[in-house]
Amino acid sequence: MSRVDVRFPSGPGWCGAWWYEPDGADAPGPVVIMAHGLGGVKEMRLDAYAERFVAEGYRVLVFDYRHFGASDGEPRELLDIQRQLDDWAAAVHHVRSVPQVDRRRIVLWGTSFGGGHVIEAASRDGDVAAVISQCPFTDGFASSRTVGLRSLLKLTVLGLRDAVRGLRGKPPVRVAVAGRRGEAALMTAPDVVPGYLALSPPGPRPPDRVAARVALRIPLYYPGRAAASLECPALFCVAMKDSVAPSRSTIWHVRKARHGRIKRYRTGHFDLYLEPWFDQAVTDQIEFLRETVPV
Repeated sequence: MSRVDVRFPSGPGWCGAWWYEPDGADAPGPVVIMAHGLGGVKEMRLDAYAERFVAEGYRVLVFDYRHFGASDGEPRELLDIQRQLDDWAAAVHHVRSVPQVDRRRIVLWGTSFGGGHVIEAASRDGDVAAVISQCPFTDGFASSRTVGLRSLLKLTVLGLRDAVRGLRGKPPVRVAVAGRRGEAALMTAPDVVPGYLALSPPGPRPPDRVAARVALRIPLYYPGRAAASLECPALFCVAMKDSVAPSRSTIWHVRKARHGRIKRYRTGHFDLYLEPWFDQAVTDQIEFLRETVPV
């Protein structure tokens, strides 16, 4: 397989990405578009998934949202839900223009916060072939409850301060993506800090603080509601001990997908990225791809 750095336009800027080609591929074929979750970048284990899909003959585009990783956008680490959904739409538009891609066989793959985005993005697009949503964020209220009252109050105060600074064009007030109980962090469950750190690649750690204004938006975001309007096959990989995106709320939403399948794993939110759960999850995802969007 080969991997090259590419970029594509999104809004007034562009997204940095990896483009994977399987060995010996010549005719137009299916593509899997991938992006990460809350504050994540593509180096945080997405290459492991991409390589497994490419080994099966799929082309893969793995991108960073604007303001993160290899993508442009100022201020850095600005997590804006609508902009990220626009990035998904831009990624789909980009791959539809690639000669090696069969436009009828585009798959959206997202995890955690991105797992919610792909439900929403596929519903809006209406013409993707399939969706794979791993440990998805589906319900803003349910996820906000996992943070704890002390952290939620701190996030609200900092979010309001940051929103005002944003209107004035000043640098953002930042909060941690992962923290401990009671801290001003977007995720504070006991397994969050070790789980998030386990995804960081060797070398310099990816940025782990984001503009605080997103804390005001997360409780109001319900991408799981879009599952009911999905027209394509969808695989939902749900961690039943998920401390960040509670499985009960997730299943309540995604069971409404007319062509949906739910795979349950008796483990936590961050465990699906690593062995032994990684192999089980990605094997299920490949089986789904072979059946719904074969090479």
